[in-house]
Amino acid sequence: MVLKRIVQLFIIIAGGTTGFLYFPSLVRVLGFTRHTWLDNPYIAPYVGLFLGAIILYLLSFWLVDYIVQFIQFFENLLLGAPLADLFFGSVGLILGLVIAYIINQPIQDIQIIIVSQIIPLFTMGLLGYLGFQVGFKRRDEFANILTLARKDKEQSEASEEEASKVAPKAKLLDTSVIIDGRIADICQTHFLEGTIIIPHFVLEELQHIADSSDALKRNRGRRGLDVLNRLQKEIPVDVEMYDGDFEDIQEVDSKLVKLAKVSDGIVVTNDFNLNKVCEFQNVPVLNINDLANAVKPVVLPGEQLVVQVIKDGKEQNQGVAYLDDGTMIVVEEGRHHIGESIEVIITSVLQTSAGRMIFAKPKALEKAQ
Repeated sequence: MVLKRIVQLFIIIAGGTTGFLYFPSLVRVLGFTRHTWLDNPYIAPYVGLFLGAIILYLLSFWLVDYIVQFIQFFENLLLGAPLADLFFGSVGLILGLVIAYIINQPIQDIQIIIVSQIIPLFTMGLLGYLGFQVGFKRRDEFANILTLARKDKEQSEASEEEASKVAPKAKLLDTSVIIDGRIADICQTHFLEGTIIIPHFVLEELQHIADSSDALKRNRGRRGLDVLNRLQKEIPVDVEMYDGDFEDIQEVDSKLVKLAKVSDGIVVTNDFNLNKVCEFQNVPVLNINDLANAVKPVVLPGEQLVVQVIKDGKEQNQGVAYLDDGTMIVVEEGRHHIGESIEVIITSVLQTSAGRMIFAKPKALEKAQ
């Protein structure tokens, strides 16, 4: 194995170098001065070179397998890491080492061995580690800064006519709105402009739901995956994946809000709680339920409709009917008309956080009065 031979060669060279540099000092410390050839400055270093190389060569048969395994583990770790993580982590490491080098210059001039030799090593290790961690964990913010800088440069070079046109912001879909499915129809009608962003952590949550042992959850997850395939293949809209992650944040909704902040995007959801969190943190949000309520047909008190009463209401003698868009109509004295299509008169309209509710009474009852 080539790697094993290279590691053995490195160990032999390290042993020979160590013996060449320190064997003469060791001889003097141990008091072997009576052997004049060992104390000879022209012979002792080469004897040490030979002995050091032989000793570490013998030790290499025990050490080399562990060293090769560690190198292969580190190699697989680097090959499996995303390119952006390696890039920003390496940049942070280099900056940390540069800062450590600057700090160590005056320290190395101090005539104390512990201070001039040990502290610089500690400083290099500490600042190199901190630089790598900062570059790795804050890679999303750094990438966003680079993106914003590029956008600013492009905007500064654009003409006044082009600068007056505001490009639509990217839309970030959450899990609930994907499962809901109406987002595909909205995109089909071109009411939603801009790029549709599907974060990787949202896709992972959707896949987890689709793999659930609960049949209802599994069906909802699979429907969400079908909606994504439809968005990507059948609907003329620009769909992109976001592969980044925020490892210090556990909740998917919190990650989505963070991504909307750093990318200047808009969250698209039908989750009431996520809607409120976005509003509290001043993150733009589009709620599909709000859109659905806004486009429902407007009915006013006094209008007449023909509805089919399908079940009992909560109160005595009430019946319940529904419009084509799902709006519930509570029909007073409608219990006696269950299963019938009757003409009703709207008496009042109530708008709640859950939607709109309409109250009506049979037209025949109005005539009887």
